[in-house]
Amino acid sequence: MWGNIKKPKTAKIETLVGANTQILGDITFKGGLHIEGLIKGNVTSTGDEHALLVLSENGKIEGEVNVPNVTVNGMVVGDIHAHSMLELAGSAKVHGTIYYTLLETSLGAEINGQMVQHSDIKENKNETEHSESLLAVTVAPEATLERGERLRKY
Repeated sequence: MWGNIKKPKTAKIETLVGANTQILGDITFKGGLHIEGLIKGNVTSTGDEHALLVLSENGKIEGEVNVPNVTVNGMVVGDIHAHSMLELAGSAKVHGTIYYTLLETSLGAEINGQMVQHSDIKENKNETEHSESLLAVTVAPEATLERGERLRKY
């Protein structure tokens, strides 16, 4: 069942923000962007549905991320809008709301905030309340995920 889901095609990494680099301000890019340093500002891709953002283990973004394909192994303090695929690697730490279509989470990733699947937004756009759930989760073998009535305890 899970084997039938294919990862979307993504762009090649063309731009690198090095480990000793700090950028204060917003970044807009096309193609692929790899961040090992610190960004204090929003990170947005334009006009490319295959755009890819990769945040390394030591990388950090303090701002909103709006990119179709996102791989996080560092820290994001702000909302993430991944319109296609979001991958949270083992060292990922996210403090903010995650908006996603497809989500892949590795053991050890931390999510402190809300998780909203794009299909939930579409289904509930005419309702006054929608199914956002507040989460503060560390993914571990003994972890319990709570998401209102939609998710059952494991």
